[in-house]
Amino acid sequence: MEEFTVLLAEDEISLGHIVRESLEERNFKVILCTNGEMALKQYAEKKPDIVVLDIMMPLMDGFTVAKNIRIKDNHTPIIFLTAKSQAKDVVAGFGIGANDYVKKPFSIEELIVRIQVHLSKRGILETKVSSVRKEYKIGEFIFLPHKNIIVRGIIVTQLTSRESDVLNLLCQNQQQVVPKGIMLSTLWGSDSFYNARSLDVFISKLRKLLSADINIQILNVRGIGFKLVF
Repeated sequence: MEEFTVLLAEDEISLGHIVRESLEERNFKVILCTNGEMALKQYAEKKPDIVVLDIMMPLMDGFTVAKNIRIKDNHTPIIFLTAKSQAKDVVAGFGIGANDYVKKPFSIEELIVRIQVHLSKRGILETKVSSVRKEYKIGEFIFLPHKNIIVRGIIVTQLTSRESDVLNLLCQNQQQVVPKGIMLSTLWGSDSFYNARSLDVFISKLRKLLSADINIQILNVRGIGFKLVF
């Protein structure tokens, strides 16, 4: 898997290290900065794939860092990470050109999912449904994505194209949570309510099809996405 670079600017050193370690565990390269001036300098030198900025930082606040980035760069996603929760601060952040806003205290998983979603929207994060693999072993099943079938013993079950696409995406990331937003944008091109309901229906169908092996589960990780385990 290709390594993507996250510029993380956070002056709370312990929190910064926790977030960095969590991202590195998921194969991200992290540039950790403890003040705004350092963050702006590292942005110019390293050209990260995404920027996560605390607002209240010494030497230069996150708003100022973002303003300077947006002078020359309107494409790199910027996520504000802050304790500020007033509506005017949210509006100000988006007005500067931020792509997202995460309020403290926050779940590390939530931040990671938001990072993944914004990289996916830019076409950076690999989320293609197609795969060079011709088959996956899922417990007692063999899944052949190029033929849209699953096989268990002598029983062959034909999948619809969309069922196959959903299962293929889960198999490509087996044992890992696949964010619901990424699944929707990859397979449907939109995270609308209607498409989200459609995804839930396909997940239910796949669970039923795979239920012959009690060790296989498609877990719903609340508020994040789905995870195939077996």
